[in-house]
Amino acid sequence: MITKGIKELCAEAEQEIETMSVAEVMAVKDANDVQLVDIRDIRELWREGAIPGATHAPRGMLEFWVDPASPYHREEFASGKKFIFFCAGGMRSALAAQSLHRMGLAPVAHMAGGYKAWVEANGPTEPKEAKLPKAK
Repeated sequence: MITKGIKELCAEAEQEIETMSVAEVMAVKDANDVQLVDIRDIRELWREGAIPGATHAPRGMLEFWVDPASPYHREEFASGKKFIFFCAGGMRSALAAQSLHRMGLAPVAHMAGGYKAWVEANGPTEPKEAKLPKAK
């Protein structure tokens, strides 16, 4: 039997990290020192679209991409920018931002309501096409 549910975990994460509203994210999304990071599964992006300029970093690889000692490290996570994470509804991104904050990545935040709230606020979106391997 679990002793703590996902809602409790997310509430705890939001006590530890910065939570930004969609309006706050829209106001800073184009700043040179800010990078939006979409942690949804790639199939979600293909199905629902993406925020222009956001980096896609699947939730399962985040800690590996951030850690400079990891063979999967991505240099963009060593840029010193403020990383604003988002998912479909704001729960996965709260946990992801908390985990990366605990690793020492700073500054980090997550977007309340996620991509769904972004779309409802008429934020810009673009289709994300599947890039399948070419046949030989």
